[in-house]
Amino acid sequence: MPVREALEVLVEDPGFTELIDSRYGLERLGGGATWSEGPLWLPGEDAVIWSDIPGNRILRWSAATAEVTVDRTDVEFTNGRTLDRQGRVVTCSHGRRAVERTEPDGTTTVLVDRFGSARFNSPNDVVVASDDAIWFTDPPYGIILPQEGHPGEREYGAHHVFRFVPGTGELTAVVVDVEEPNGLAFSPDERRLYVSDTSAALRTDGGGQHCIRVYDVSSDWECRDGRVFAEVEPGVADGFRVDEHGNVWTSSGDSVQVYAPDGTRLGKIPVPEKVGNVCFGGPDGDELFIAASTSLYRVRTRTRGATATR
Repeated sequence: MPVREALEVLVEDPGFTELIDSRYGLERLGGGATWSEGPLWLPGEDAVIWSDIPGNRILRWSAATAEVTVDRTDVEFTNGRTLDRQGRVVTCSHGRRAVERTEPDGTTTVLVDRFGSARFNSPNDVVVASDDAIWFTDPPYGIILPQEGHPGEREYGAHHVFRFVPGTGELTAVVVDVEEPNGLAFSPDERRLYVSDTSAALRTDGGGQHCIRVYDVSSDWECRDGRVFAEVEPGVADGFRVDEHGNVWTSSGDSVQVYAPDGTRLGKIPVPEKVGNVCFGGPDGDELFIAASTSLYRVRTRTRGATATR
């Protein structure tokens, strides 16, 4: 059963109080993971699945049973995931160095695993746009961290954000100026793309970045005018989602941090474990699920996750 504690938030802008429903507190729904990322609400099943990357398995929390179970094992170090417009799960695989899709019969299909003749590094996070194109980041973590994939080489020599069109097979590198792109999300109108640079995460010399960048997205899906949206600390913006008002809810080393569309930090939701990723879900879309180190947490909000559309 959920373990509930009082929700103590750090309010930095009065508007933050209007986004949080503090009556339910911070709920720990369950644990047992090694390192948690990639939560996804499955509306047809009233459940959340998420990745235990070093454990090489997918975990599941069900609203019906209020328990955490093992959904699948030997999954080739899956990370981020989302639903496509047909309700199928699209997943990033560190182990396969690919983006894959789970079909209605439960089988897994590799959608794309190469940029020209070169394999990807280790696709990390993914979103699907309103035109069905799949956007994903490709940092190196699955090929440089033995516990998160298989050792390998950067075959195209960089780390890009890609746009893949399943219907035609067209693959385009849409963002090429981020050192190590990780989380990504669209604004509600798809006119902005947010991409985190987590290149500071493994550095010991004080270098690298821990910011979220934002890009203007043109009518033909080109990303332009990249600039820093927010510096996130402590830790890095490993993963984030956008609500219906355009606010960005991001992971950090000690909390979920919430930023207004203009980059103003509205407040923080402290979490007792390092936060990996978040997602919105629940029957009304107003529950924030937090994948944090070993556990899955939930916070009730007064907003909903954005449904990006033009």
